[in-house]
Amino acid sequence: MLGFNGSTRQKAGVMGLRRIGFGVAGAALALGMAVTLRAQIEGGERGVPPIDSSSSFEVSGIKVDVTGPTAEAARVGGWREAQRRGWRSLWRRTHGSDAAPNLSDSTLDSIVSGIVVEQEGTGPRRYVATLGVLFDRARTGQILGVTGRTRRSAPLLVIPIQVSGGAMTALELRNPWQEAWARFRTGNSPVDYVRPVGTGPDPLLLNQGQTERRGRVLWRQLLDQYGAADVIVPQVSLSRLWPGGPVVGRFSAYHGPDRRLLGSFSLRGESSAAIAEMLDEGVRRLDEIYVAALTRGALTPDPSLVIEEPIPEELPEELLAEDGVDPFAGDQAVVGVTQLSVQFDSPDAGAVNAAEAALRAIPGVRSAVTGSLAIGGVSVMRVAYEGEAAALATALESRGWSVSQGGGSIRISRRAPAAQPAGTPPAQ
Repeated sequence: MLGFNGSTRQKAGVMGLRRIGFGVAGAALALGMAVTLRAQIEGGERGVPPIDSSSSFEVSGIKVDVTGPTAEAARVGGWREAQRRGWRSLWRRTHGSDAAPNLSDSTLDSIVSGIVVEQEGTGPRRYVATLGVLFDRARTGQILGVTGRTRRSAPLLVIPIQVSGGAMTALELRNPWQEAWARFRTGNSPVDYVRPVGTGPDPLLLNQGQTERRGRVLWRQLLDQYGAADVIVPQVSLSRLWPGGPVVGRFSAYHGPDRRLLGSFSLRGESSAAIAEMLDEGVRRLDEIYVAALTRGALTPDPSLVIEEPIPEELPEELLAEDGVDPFAGDQAVVGVTQLSVQFDSPDAGAVNAAEAALRAIPGVRSAVTGSLAIGGVSVMRVAYEGEAAALATALESRGWSVSQGGGSIRISRRAPAAQPAGTPPAQ
């Protein structure tokens, strides 16, 4: 019997997860008097490329037991059965109903992008396996009727921390916790996870010590380098009751440079062989915690992580007064400039441009630059305004925006037009 764990079967063959290991040798650096510094990290296998599942719907945990005239025919029959059952499960999850339309095997072949083999056993005429089915998001969404845009969080940098045997490890060495996050398929989650591979400078920059730092300067530089707006730290502490015996994992979901705890729970594996399965379940449940936090607005990027753009010495043309005269030119002194963080919904790039243009058109706004961009979520704009925040809020409200203030930032959204009573003639 052959066993496979975690591989993805494509129609043209088998595409397993590539694992790339890099070793970092000692490096000599000549500085001045030929002082030699050794590399901070030496040796070891490093780096786990994450699975890209952003374009797939996934249904996992499908158990099949199929017989056939040959081993290959039994395997094909098992995959066909998994596709049928996966389609019914996906419909039930999307619509809350068991009345899924019957699709032919040829139609299912056209919308299924891959089969994930979680566990597999074969015999001369029998195939027993636990499978997952990946459905192409574009083609399947048309049949499901869910092709519309879904809400997404701002991009969040993931630094997984594993505590085992008293040692705390992030990306310094390949470890089971990092591998579990690399295996996690993010296509069905509204949280935009930025998962570093763990190669190159990652082990030096994204280590356990960095997650304990509170200073924003280095955090801003790191988040800008990795294209993220904030950071999350999923942590697991593993403890073995005795060698070879049960393993208990304590999982915690932290958010932001201040390590704000969003939730925690414990799981138990009966032996070391069950650690990988326990960690996969831990990632899934941590994702549920982060999704719940996103729903209640607790994953909003920290405004202090936005890189502040310098105020331009010369005002752009659109900020000149209507008569074409620069109101700040001449001997007038510019005083009382307030730096504000403005949060706004950004379903697409057009909404970002429209929000920036609306802010820049308000008298007194010196600059308005989006520093944290989250297409499909909430972006953060850094605004320099000559006046008080309350005055800017009043100006925005007069231009049709709904405004709420708190915590040194402003949240704006377009005000919905009031519905006219039936029979009311349109305004002239």
